[in-house]
Amino acid sequence: MRVGFFLREALRAMRRNAAPSFAALATVLVTMLVLGVFIPIVQATNGAANSVRSRVLVDVYMKTSATPADDARVQKELVAIPHVRTVQFVSKQAAYAQESKRDPQAYALLASNPLPDTFHVIPDNPGNVLAVHSALTPPTAGGGTGAIDASIQSVSNKKNDTKKILEVTNLVTITAAALTVLLTIASILLIANTIRLSLYARRREVEVMKLVGATDWFIRWPFVIEGTIVGALGALLAIGVLGITKVALLDPLAGNWTLIAAPQTIAFTALVAVLLVAGVLVSALGSGLSLRRFLRV
Repeated sequence: MRVGFFLREALRAMRRNAAPSFAALATVLVTMLVLGVFIPIVQATNGAANSVRSRVLVDVYMKTSATPADDARVQKELVAIPHVRTVQFVSKQAAYAQESKRDPQAYALLASNPLPDTFHVIPDNPGNVLAVHSALTPPTAGGGTGAIDASIQSVSNKKNDTKKILEVTNLVTITAAALTVLLTIASILLIANTIRLSLYARRREVEVMKLVGATDWFIRWPFVIEGTIVGALGALLAIGVLGITKVALLDPLAGNWTLIAAPQTIAFTALVAVLLVAGVLVSALGSGLSLRRFLRV
């Protein structure tokens, strides 16, 4: 395949059809800008939802009369419960030291330590937290609920709050995924339709080449290369705008605004690669596939 010949033909066609080529370039630029902003936002949203879900746990409070032997026995029982990933033990002394730092005046008035030994039970999956809570509080003969061990005073009962957290975070994750799919489809259709309009303006040229005996791929390659060039240029321009915005605006604000600095999102180099590949691939495929209808002469 004569790559040099097809490349020259693609560049010549772009010069002769500057307006349609510019429209395709602008479309790719705007679409890649939207994708470049949307991808980190979706990742930050999912990260925040996952962070909230990771804090869902069950607290088990021991009786104040519980001994170290009781604590050791209960810890083994907690670890053996299905769907429990880890169990964190906080002694009454550690809890008192932590709380007294938060409110030293209030705790200075206490003559003794009122806080119990506590176990933080973390499930293997946030969705299993209610199952873990049910296992810790089996039903009793009287119709109520008890505890799996006599040394346990109480188990945190935040069933309604936990359900709301799980529902909201699931909704956020599903919504973000749906918006990602819709935006991807809209981007592909927008770029493909713009390229199709550009090809429509040059349909006579394609028909003439087809009538004089040119093969489909001989006609198609310059358009595919043109779409690759347009996609690459549009993606590079979008990357440039995003890079300038990041350096001039986001990076200075990140040091002063926790909301901007906190989310863990895709690295900028990875975002550059994603946008560049997406711009080139969609534009090249759009050019090659949109040309099919004009090759039927």
